[in-house]
Amino acid sequence: MKALVLAGGFATRLRPLSCTRPKALFPVVNKPLLEWTFERLGKHNIKEVIMAVNHQTEIAVRAQRIPKHALRIMYSRDPPKKPLGTGGPIKKAEKLIGHGSSFLVLNGDIFADVDYTRLLEIHRKTKATATIALCKVDDPSRFGVAKLAKDNRILRFVEKPPPEKEPSKLINAGVYAFSPEIFEYIPENQTVSTEREIFPELVKEKKLYGYVHRDLWMDIGKPEEYLEINRILLSRTKEPQRHRTSLGSQIREPAAIGKATVIGKRSIIGPNTVLGHNITVGDNVRIQDSVIFDGTEIDDSAQIQNAIIGGHVKVGKRANIPKGCILGDYVKIRDDVSLAEGVTICPAKEISESVATARNICC
Repeated sequence: MKALVLAGGFATRLRPLSCTRPKALFPVVNKPLLEWTFERLGKHNIKEVIMAVNHQTEIAVRAQRIPKHALRIMYSRDPPKKPLGTGGPIKKAEKLIGHGSSFLVLNGDIFADVDYTRLLEIHRKTKATATIALCKVDDPSRFGVAKLAKDNRILRFVEKPPPEKEPSKLINAGVYAFSPEIFEYIPENQTVSTEREIFPELVKEKKLYGYVHRDLWMDIGKPEEYLEINRILLSRTKEPQRHRTSLGSQIREPAAIGKATVIGKRSIIGPNTVLGHNITVGDNVRIQDSVIFDGTEIDDSAQIQNAIIGGHVKVGKRANIPKGCILGDYVKIRDDVSLAEGVTICPAKEISESVATARNICC
């Protein structure tokens, strides 16, 4: 069995963090999102994974050296300066996928505990050309929305319908089973939207089916969603943290602390906090509801709340990083600097004065 992972997007809504890493490599409770995907695929007897990527993403993924979980990993690269949409990469990977059996396609920017085995079983049973994993949400306007018949055939598929105009609350979960017949519907070397061009055609031909997924699913395309998936997984962690702490410091569960991370005296970490690997936390620091990437230094008496801090950042003494702030990699915050809620800072910027209003700092 084979799976194609679509990981060629640019994750613009997660900037400035995505300026220096693809979304598939964002850490989720200290493990790259892509590793979570590999782990699930391996458990469902998938043997080969094709990564549909751009050149930069391929370099980043190879450099990360993610555990493969007994999978054979191959790459199908989008042509430079010509994104192929969601359908074009499937056609481009046709030779690697082959025509021997049905295969999976996964969006690389979602976290979902989909039962891939069951999805493929249903796909084969119905003899569909495509089967979409669907999940129910309160607001489906950001997604593709499907209306199902009693036999799970999709009667209608609408991409991003206006609010209150959606045919149902069942959205495209970004996980698909395809038969090799799908290649006949996708033109070669063209930008193709599977959702807007291919699925409506399959609906007309009664060849598109749905599989309703009722377990954990989340798109991490927005910063608040990224924080939320970390919170959810932290809440599911049964083992308490056994991290060695300094005098008077506390780790308030749920929290996750990476390897070689040092926490100073009288500092309080958590709840709902992830500290990556090789992080140094000074004395009297308070961090909660936040995710801190690898290699960052947080000096004495700094305060961080409901924020995302990139890798190798330096946060100075008594600095205040409040709700909604996002710091790109290698940012430097000087001593006594306070940021307003919602400030975002591009990679490698140095901030020496407090910022009183929410804004993006890039130059």
